[in-house]
Amino acid sequence: MKNRIMKAFIEEIHDKSMKFTMDDLAKRLGISKRTLYEHFSSKVDILDAIIDSTLAEFDERTDRIIENPTLTLLEKIKQTIAVVPSYNEFYDLRILDQMKRYYPAQWEKMYTALNQWDDLRALIEQAIQEGLIVHTNVPLIMKLIIDATNATLDRRFFQENSITVTEALNSIVDIILFGLVKKEDM
Repeated sequence: MKNRIMKAFIEEIHDKSMKFTMDDLAKRLGISKRTLYEHFSSKVDILDAIIDSTLAEFDERTDRIIENPTLTLLEKIKQTIAVVPSYNEFYDLRILDQMKRYYPAQWEKMYTALNQWDDLRALIEQAIQEGLIVHTNVPLIMKLIIDATNATLDRRFFQENSITVTEALNSIVDIILFGLVKKEDM
């Protein structure tokens, strides 16, 4: 039931922005407000659950990638950058902007998570040490990757151009890791 409530919460945000009420959410779910409150005490409680769930899932998927002995280091980097959480429709600039305005503590948690990527940094540093990636400024590489992946938060662009988040992330990784020039033309 909690997952159903979190999904409906995201749908309400998309339909009505963060201004919807717990009554609205209960109606969407076809349950009583009392039943809703048995699972979550407030909108903030639901928002925290969504954030915690997506961040935990992101970390778990990243850990599985990093610990997978069958993947090469470059495959680990590529797959780590392309991790998409289950509630990926929650990661939208419009939602984050509303969160910043109405729920600043939750926005700060999301902002920090979207701009800090220690596991990826370690993989990139290892790839540089092993000579797989050219020796360059790691903070600059991280900024480029983070800014490029955070560009997927602009869901309107991707919808207008019929690109899924997964396709966008894979393209971003390929461009950052392998460039735009065809190998035979180099």
